[in-house]
Amino acid sequence: MARRTKIIATIGPASEAESTLRDLVRAGMDVARLGLAHGTHDEAAQRMAAIRRIAAEEGRPVGILVDLPGPKVRAATFGEQSVSIVENSEIRLTVGRTRSTVEVMEVDYDGLLSDVVEGDRLSIGDGRVILEVSEADDDQLVARVMHGGVLSGRPGVHIPSDRLSITTPTSEDLVALEHFLELDVDMVAVSFVRSADDLRRLPVEPHPAGPLVVAKIETRAAVDDLQAIIGASGAVMVARGDLGNECRLEELPILQKEIIRECIALGRPAITATQMLETMITNPEPTRAEVSDVANAVWDGSSAVMLSGETAIGSDPANVVATMSRIAERADDEFDHRSWAAELSDLRLTDREEPDSAITDAMTMAAARAISELHIKTVLCISGSGFTVRSMARFRPEARILGFSADKRTVGQLTLSWGTEPIHLPEDGSIEARVESAVRAARETGHVQPGELVGVLAGTNVRSRSTNVLRLELVPPVA
Repeated sequence: MARRTKIIATIGPASEAESTLRDLVRAGMDVARLGLAHGTHDEAAQRMAAIRRIAAEEGRPVGILVDLPGPKVRAATFGEQSVSIVENSEIRLTVGRTRSTVEVMEVDYDGLLSDVVEGDRLSIGDGRVILEVSEADDDQLVARVMHGGVLSGRPGVHIPSDRLSITTPTSEDLVALEHFLELDVDMVAVSFVRSADDLRRLPVEPHPAGPLVVAKIETRAAVDDLQAIIGASGAVMVARGDLGNECRLEELPILQKEIIRECIALGRPAITATQMLETMITNPEPTRAEVSDVANAVWDGSSAVMLSGETAIGSDPANVVATMSRIAERADDEFDHRSWAAELSDLRLTDREEPDSAITDAMTMAAARAISELHIKTVLCISGSGFTVRSMARFRPEARILGFSADKRTVGQLTLSWGTEPIHLPEDGSIEARVESAVRAARETGHVQPGELVGVLAGTNVRSRSTNVLRLELVPPVA
């Protein structure tokens, strides 16, 4: 069985060369993540154009996910050389953007001295260093190093979300968003979401007219407002770095499962992110614990797993993606599809208050049952917005999912959907014409064979918001 779980790779200094981007596409990158916390918008736009061109040359759809910085607080640079922050030492924190040392850490957040109080714990660099504030004065904070470690560059400074006075999205986020909306970006990730209202403040049209909005769950407030946030988003990311700072570490695996489960119930792709193959930033192989972490994320039901520093600054980005691909594919092979379908029956899958959604839910449930009973190998989902495809994917069928759409942006957004091979289908006429065109395209590309029984899901017309057609078709012979 081919790999079903998608791979998101972050593009950075180690992976921006065109030869490396091509290697990443060939190794299995499904979505390229462009983090806007580093570099300029123009640099990110150039990377985006290069990825799209290379993906087209390779004949493989690759989605583009732009990650808005959000209210991310960072230390001023420690320089290119790593520095050691010693446990039990004392360090002063001031507002600034110039330079940090082992004695004085400058922080690029004007509200630092008013928002942080004595007794607060601050996590630096995704938990590599933990500080506890012992004194809070008008011009500085004094902190004791509870856990020492090595820092370099501009590490993030995690301040408890209930202390931060910055709103989401920030004014900088909105400027960046406008820039990439003009470039028809496929997906946009929103950092530090605390409520569904944060997502509603984005000036975007619903996808696919606008980008698929990915809500990053990395605060305790987001966990408390989870259902509303999932409902207001197009997809969700379990951002385990900051989320692990906001909750007890022993809670994190449970939260990961709960968030993914809620996403599945509401038909949203779920991304598991942060430190998945962290040691491969420098090492040629992952640890055994990392391999198990990736596999368990697959078995939890993740639609995609994400690589961050591993591909952005790592020594061999293509090797990391290839390794992740092998682990995920092997885990996919062992995925218990039948038990998954049984567990789904316990979830609220049909919202009767939304007729269009309810019809699609019912039809995809019927399709999942037919596919299983008849051992169908391929299901063709014809969709304008991608909703039908995502609804089908949540059942994690053993059958391959071919996601057809006449909307090219939908094709880009479907690169995030579990088990889906996105295909552009120019035909947008009657149901008969679209089904015939999809079956023919699947046959001509070798996805299905003449005489094979396939499932087909579609709406009666291209503007229909619901999926109200389920057909079982025999693939005709070549004329």
